[in-house]
This record gives sequence, structure tokens and C-alpha cells, in this order.
Amino acid sequence: MKKLLIVAFTSVAALTAIVSTADAAQGCGAGFHRGPYGYCRPNPAPGGAVVVVPGGPRVGVYYHGHGYWDGHRYWVHREYHRGGWRYY
Repeated sequence: MKKLLIVAFTSVAALTAIVSTADAAQGCGAGFHRGPYGYCRPNPAPGGAVVVVPGGPRVGVYYHGHGYWDGHRYWVHREYHRGGWRYY
């Protein structure tokens, strides 16, 4: 009976530890977790797939009042150079 009670107690303790660490949101919201410096970071998609969110600026499109978006910042001018676009 003592062995059964010990096994039951350790099983409950292990499940309690798993459930308490499963609270990954920690105030960041669904789909996010805390990073190493305390910032909210998105959870990775299963299989390492990249999640594309439509509606953001598209690369190579001119936006009036801003310029061309290259994926990092807006540029005023662009030209075709050696098989690709060069922004300046």
C-alpha cells in the first residue's frame, strides 16, 4: 500500500509540474511567449514553416509619400541592376 501511495504521489507531483510550466503565455497573449530579455516573441510554427500575414507592405512596391519598400526600409529610388533591383 505504501508503494502504491508513493507512486500515486509522485505521479501527481509530476503532472502538477508539467501543468504549471505549460502556462507559456505569461501575459503575452495567445501564440506568444517571453523571450530571453522579457519581451513577447511569437511562437514558432510547427515544422519551422513561416507564417505570412497578408496586408503588410509588399517588397518592390512604391508607396506614395514613402518610397519603395525593400523589406527593411523605404527608399526613394530604385533601378534594375545585374538581374535584381538596387535601391538608393
